[in-house]
Amino acid sequence: MKISIPAGRISRFATLVACLVLSLSFCALAQEQNVNPALRPPKGAQVAIVVFEDLQCPDCRRATPLVEEAAKTYKIPVVWHDFPLPFHTWSYDGAIIARYFDSHSKALGMEFRDYIFSNQLEITPQNLRGYAEKFATDHHVDLPFVVDPQGKFAAEVNADKEIGKEINIGHTPTLYVVSNKRNGKPFVEVVDRSQLYQLIDAMMND
Repeated sequence: MKISIPAGRISRFATLVACLVLSLSFCALAQEQNVNPALRPPKGAQVAIVVFEDLQCPDCRRATPLVEEAAKTYKIPVVWHDFPLPFHTWSYDGAIIARYFDSHSKALGMEFRDYIFSNQLEITPQNLRGYAEKFATDHHVDLPFVVDPQGKFAAEVNADKEIGKEINIGHTPTLYVVSNKRNGKPFVEVVDRSQLYQLIDAMMND
């Protein structure tokens, strides 16, 4: 039995299908555009770890070796953001000093952060400068009396804090595994750090 469909009805059906496809495309594009750039990996990377940390935070001290080891194991980058909490007494100044060492090299800045974490329990607002001076001397770097005369490093720290606020960071450390994929959810928060490797595996294989 042959069924004939009026040409006008076929045309309307084709139009509806085209509209549906276009609507889905716009939804996907909107979803992609709604992802904060901070939750994307650096250019050229498929997957990365994003960390918001506070140098005075004990749990950040405990999380850092795990993150560094995971990055080394999977050969993926880590994007560190400063998010000094307002009730911590020296973490903001520590982040500014870390940015000063970043200006010499990112490796030196990361080494300073690790050094601060290793001495975290002994550091106070009064002796932070002394620890920074010792680090600078040990690495043959001058530490000026005024570390940030133009406020450049403070602006960088504040910019990181604003990024954190935009994505509703409420605690430190906050860790994400992020990807450059365009479908589904391109990032996931690491709530249980024992699951970090599994989350990276899932994101890389998705």
